[in-house]
Amino acid sequence: MYNQDADNLSNGIKKVLEKAHWRNLLILFVMLLIIFFFKPWIQVGAGERGIVLNFGAVQDRVLDEGIHFRVPIMQEVILMDVKIHKAVTDAASASSDLQDVTLAVALNYHIVPDKANVVYQTIGVEFKERIIDPAIQEVVKAVSARYTAEELITKRPAVSAEMQSSLKERLLMYNIAVDAFSLVSFNFSKIFTDAIEAKQTAEQNALKAKRDLDRIKVEAEQTITAARAEAEALRLQKMNISPDLIELRKIEANLKAIEKWNGILPQVTGAGAVPFIGVGDVKRN
Repeated sequence: MYNQDADNLSNGIKKVLEKAHWRNLLILFVMLLIIFFFKPWIQVGAGERGIVLNFGAVQDRVLDEGIHFRVPIMQEVILMDVKIHKAVTDAASASSDLQDVTLAVALNYHIVPDKANVVYQTIGVEFKERIIDPAIQEVVKAVSARYTAEELITKRPAVSAEMQSSLKERLLMYNIAVDAFSLVSFNFSKIFTDAIEAKQTAEQNALKAKRDLDRIKVEAEQTITAARAEAEALRLQKMNISPDLIELRKIEANLKAIEKWNGILPQVTGAGAVPFIGVGDVKRN
């Protein structure tokens, strides 16, 4: 009787444990199902920020990179990309001298990370089409109108810097930061392009003519200088000629003639003179 009661107790305990085991497994399965279905966590990747929504209302808290927990059903997290992006836009404008010009500009920008929730709340995720592109168009038109078509080319760094400064000020109001700005290209009308080429050709020809004229002037000045120097030398020589100098030159000529004389007197001297005969045979006493 005792052994039978013990066996019954043991069987009862086993049944309870088996029921409890299956119950725990069922509870664990339900919990896992709930976790994976409602996903109470969110992962914010590199270069992203998490926008927390409580029943659709944007919260002040911005989630940084990493794993974060949320309340299922009540909370939703929207990921915003805050990395640097590039926007290339073509903008048609007119210069101050009423020349049509088309500019291709490149803009590097990013959302201010701490203000990602404000951007999402006020603009949404289509901020490039809604804010950036119109801002580029307006700034390009405003700045181009202050320069002539020629100045847009010759003063390109100043034009680019002014456009970048205007875009920075304008986009920062929407919590969008400008990292870099560049003017990729200018395109003018064919008539204006032909006029620029003709002007450059004329300037090159004028420059060549000026260089030739300068060379001719230098050569003429050199010739005049050489002639003046020669005339001055002749003048100085003339000033130095005197009767004494002339007499000295005659004496020097006679001395040279005596040095060259061989000691023989001429046989005939003067016109119609009587020749010297036998003079060389005269003996001195």
